[in-house]
Amino acid sequence: MQARYEKNQSILDPEEQAILLTKRVAVVGLGGLGGYAAGELARLGFGYLTLIDPDRFVESNLNRQLFATTQTLGKLKVEVTREALRAINPEVVIQIYPLRLDMQNGSQLLDGAELVLDCLDSVRDRLVLGQVCREIGVSLIHGAVGGWYGQVSFIAPGDDTLEKLFSASDSSNHESYSAPAFTPALVASLQVAEAVKYCLGKGALLKNKLLYIDMLQSEMFSISIGEGDQ
Repeated sequence: MQARYEKNQSILDPEEQAILLTKRVAVVGLGGLGGYAAGELARLGFGYLTLIDPDRFVESNLNRQLFATTQTLGKLKVEVTREALRAINPEVVIQIYPLRLDMQNGSQLLDGAELVLDCLDSVRDRLVLGQVCREIGVSLIHGAVGGWYGQVSFIAPGDDTLEKLFSASDSSNHESYSAPAFTPALVASLQVAEAVKYCLGKGALLKNKLLYIDMLQSEMFSISIGEGDQ
């Protein structure tokens, strides 16, 4: 095992590390959540990453987005993140798409992905991503943040979790919720933990559950959103 992965051995044996090196994960949205998630996936040794985001870094990103710096303002997030990940782990194969995922291009952008991380900030875009993942039969790890609060859920193909979380009346919401640096860092880490568990078939996934994080009151609890729940 390479020295770069030695500190993973407390939770990953060499065989499990080798499995991660074969896994293909897509990160959709490279803002607060997506930057942290992509960085952690690369450090853990996930072998193939697809990064999808149409945006460029702007000044308001500097408070929370990992790869937003005064030097990267105005640059495409996918390109900046790819270069940062290559500096972290040059063995990771990275594919980038500076595009907004929609119903027309979604299956093509996610082609080959074994798992998708929802790191978006628009309800409409989340629902589209969920529908695409359902149609192509790929599991989705949902994450969202707002202020002191965050949430995470594991969504298997066929589950309607996102529809239960976000009503149709919310689907026109295009505004990002404000967030400090620490909220997306924590939620992204929880998403990546779900990714590791899923890819290795260990632990308990947040399937049909929503993990809710209240950092202001130092509380974290799960809510059932299984079949039959409203």
